[in-house]
Amino acid sequence: MTMQDKDLNGNNTMKVDFNFQNYTDVILEGFDNENQSLWKTRYIKNNPKNKNIGIQLVSVHDNMLDNPEETLIQLGRMGYSYVETFVYKNGSFYGQTPKQFKAMVEKSGMKFLGSMTFFDPEDKNDDTVINTWWNKTIQDHKKAGVEYLSTSNSKLKDIKTVKELQEYSNYYNKVGKLCKENGLKFVYHNHADEFLKVEGVTIYDYFLQNTNPEYVYFQSDVYWMQVGGVNPVDYFKNYPNRFISWHVKDYKELGESGKIDFKDIFNYQEIAGVQYILSEVEDYSFPPLFSVSLAWEYIYYELLK
Repeated sequence: MTMQDKDLNGNNTMKVDFNFQNYTDVILEGFDNENQSLWKTRYIKNNPKNKNIGIQLVSVHDNMLDNPEETLIQLGRMGYSYVETFVYKNGSFYGQTPKQFKAMVEKSGMKFLGSMTFFDPEDKNDDTVINTWWNKTIQDHKKAGVEYLSTSNSKLKDIKTVKELQEYSNYYNKVGKLCKENGLKFVYHNHADEFLKVEGVTIYDYFLQNTNPEYVYFQSDVYWMQVGGVNPVDYFKNYPNRFISWHVKDYKELGESGKIDFKDIFNYQEIAGVQYILSEVEDYSFPPLFSVSLAWEYIYYELLK
């Protein structure tokens, strides 16, 4: 991009070239009318981290697959303080060992604080299978230095009885107890199906009422709650201190749809018990790295005071 400066008489004075290396890094160079270089400088964006905003890396998944180190550096410069992953598989994160990925995140000026993990045993009473998978998962994540593990449930539409809901609640309590015994927190993440009813009972309410608060925390995805037809604020009031984490997400870039009253929701941080606020963008008007920079700015300047 080029900007042409002019004097008060409209005569060309200096031309400035903007060479964007990426979304946080630009090289500027000034030229005279003979196109001779006058000066050159580099500007690297580096926003503050004092409001402790995190990002779910699904928002920049393709960028992470292409170049995880460079992507993390840019996120750190944008002002993000920590990351949450969703790609844990066979003991690795984006092809890195737990210690390697931890080091990569910390090199970017952020922390690796949370990881979405997915394991749904056919038999919720098979403690051998449950303990084998989760104990390895927990140890891998302890090496990575995370504070919490989260999970979600994609099979809720298939549940027909309250008995099945209780089996899941018991399972989450087991996992949460294992996590607590190992110094981690276990967090349940909602989508929209949690607000379906089973035998007249709302699934999400059942999980909140039948999991042990000492073992199971909740991560409210405010976008999916809106899609599910509920107001997150009602849940924060009815179940105070259960929602340790929020995913702040909109239909596209944060605050653009007008469908979610984020400013009202953010009045209930203390009641909810929230400790981790994460931006998430999965539908874009712009390239993902630009969209997540807008998300950081919206949370930082508009929602967190």
